[in-house]
Amino acid sequence: MRIPFLSLFISSPFDGLQEHAEKVKECAWTFQQAIECYASEKCKTFEELRQEVGRLESEADAIKRRIRGHIPKGTLMPVDKFQLFRYLREQDGVLDSVEDALNWISYKPEPGIPEELEKEFFLLIDATIEPIEELARMTAEARKYFKNFSEKQRNLVKDIIRNLRQKEHEADKAEEIIKKKVFHINTDPVTIFHIVRLVETIGSIADHAENAGDMMRAMLAR
Repeated sequence: MRIPFLSLFISSPFDGLQEHAEKVKECAWTFQQAIECYASEKCKTFEELRQEVGRLESEADAIKRRIRGHIPKGTLMPVDKFQLFRYLREQDGVLDSVEDALNWISYKPEPGIPEELEKEFFLLIDATIEPIEELARMTAEARKYFKNFSEKQRNLVKDIIRNLRQKEHEADKAEEIIKKKVFHINTDPVTIFHIVRLVETIGSIADHAENAGDMMRAMLAR
């Protein structure tokens, strides 16, 4: 029987992970608004939303530094410290890719997505947003598991991880369809390049979310 080592902590490292994940979720909502604004062509608040994402990313960075700097040497851990840090790196990678996607959009003066690509583009966004939001739920449920090591709680976290994988697979399919279709629409080469790079960057958001799930699965298996 496992001993709930987390009870020996003054504070759990998962407190910080959950706080960081909540910032990631908050960033996802702002990202979605920014993308919808960009696609509408008439929205005037894209730049404000992009700056808001930058602010949230800076706040998340401060949380990340605090997590890394406040685990004393020799402290009893319910998980391997390096696995914890690798998980944090992937969760933080979600934020970096969100910021990269919006920055890339800002380089092109004309907003909008070609009409022929809108359906797949929003399928890609949907498949990306949901796993970002699930990260916060996953860390909250994992925090409970590492307190009591309940098998029911463990299975709940594993269900969330499976959902992350499924959504990443859907994002991959949507990204592939867009990249194939963009070369068959009547548009200029700059737009083609911009769209391809954009969907690859958005796709990497889902990749990081899935990787975070994989690292959580590794921590559960300890």
